[in-house]
Amino acid sequence: MKFSSKEDIEAPIGAVFAVLSEFESFERQAIRRGADIQRLGAIEPPQVGIGWQAGFSFRGRQRDLKVTLTEFDPDSRISVTADGDGLTGRMELELLALAPGRTRLSVAMTLEPKTLSARLLVQSLKLAKAKLTKKFKQRVAEFAALTEQRLGRAA
Repeated sequence: MKFSSKEDIEAPIGAVFAVLSEFESFERQAIRRGADIQRLGAIEPPQVGIGWQAGFSFRGRQRDLKVTLTEFDPDSRISVTADGDGLTGRMELELLALAPGRTRLSVAMTLEPKTLSARLLVQSLKLAKAKLTKKFKQRVAEFAALTEQRLGRAA
C-alpha cells in the first residue's frame, strides 16, 4: 500500500532540510500523541543507522515498531524504515530546489505486510484508502504550511 504527496514551501532548501532533520521535535510530537518513544543511539550528528523504538495504540491494540534512519543525504533526501508487528514501512522525504527561496517536498510512504494478521490490517486500510490518502495529503500540507510559517518568522 502506497501513499504520496508533494507540497511547495516558500523557503530555501537548506532551511527546509534543517527542519526535516530536527528529529527531537518529531519525537516530542509522537509523545504528545500518546506514543512511547525510546531513542536508540546518539542523534547528533544525524547519520544512517540511528533509530527509535516506538510503542503506540492503533485500532485497540498495542503496536511496537523499530524505526531506523536508512538514508540521510543533506539538502536532498531522508528515508526511514519501520519494522514491527508483521509490517514493514518505508517513508521517503525528497527535496527539490525550485528557486533560491522555494522548495518542493515530496513524501512517499509504503506499507508492506509480512504476516497474515498484517495482511488483514493492510486490507482493511485499503478499504478506506481514499479517506486515508486525503488525510495523508492534508497532514503533509499542514507540515509544509507550518514549516513555511516557522521559517518565515525566523528570517
